[in-house]
Amino acid sequence: MSKVYLVGAGPGDPDLITLKAVKCIQQADVILYDRLVNEQLLGEASSDADLIFCGKHPKFHTLKQKTINYLLVKYAKQDKTVIRLKGGDPFVFGRGAEEVEALAKHGISCEVVPGITSGIAVPAYADIPVTHRDMGSSFAVIAGHRSKGNHKEIDWKSLVDNIDTLVIYMGISNLPQICEQLMKNKKRLDSPVAIIQEGTTEHQRVITGTLANIVHLTEQSGVSNPAIIVVGEVVRFRDRLQQLKVMNQGMIDPSAIEA
Repeated sequence: MSKVYLVGAGPGDPDLITLKAVKCIQQADVILYDRLVNEQLLGEASSDADLIFCGKHPKFHTLKQKTINYLLVKYAKQDKTVIRLKGGDPFVFGRGAEEVEALAKHGISCEVVPGITSGIAVPAYADIPVTHRDMGSSFAVIAGHRSKGNHKEIDWKSLVDNIDTLVIYMGISNLPQICEQLMKNKKRLDSPVAIIQEGTTEHQRVITGTLANIVHLTEQSGVSNPAIIVVGEVVRFRDRLQQLKVMNQGMIDPSAIEA
């Protein structure tokens, strides 16, 4: 029986994959890959490798999770080197823990190869640091929707009261409800918000606004999944940095920018 590797492919830019992840792809007999994996990375696979698409779209899954688990076990029992290739990091909203557990129940060895998660990399590519000494000393990553059958509510009050920067995955379709919950729990209406679509790729788009107007701005712009939502003062850093870039091009007076 061979080994299964649960591999993080990074947030979209193919250059952000780790060396270890590339080596795993190169040695694979079978690769089960997700929708958000940059398909350029599959070019590293052997011509003999079997490539199986397991992509999950909102409200439509090519393969159900039980089927993916079954295939991982099936190919591992055929003494093949199996790679489960996931966007971002396998353990950050990637169902990696479920797959590791399914393999363990069948006595199959699995190694996790971490990847760069979108919640940090995507804001960084948009000039937004998730922490900043003056703007935010804490951040949380949050799922913007609940899994089917999970009725436990997100504790928005604790997030508003205790966390400086909120990074929300898979939340575009629920953006009005997310903003409503944040405002209901006393998040300031002028709190800066960024929506980053297809972050770290050549198709990246960034929309910035406030809690009060971001829903309207997003609807106007036509932003859609995949996208990350960032809420917090750190979003202002993007505007500040852009001002500095303009200043350095000699287009405005440096004294016009607050220190």
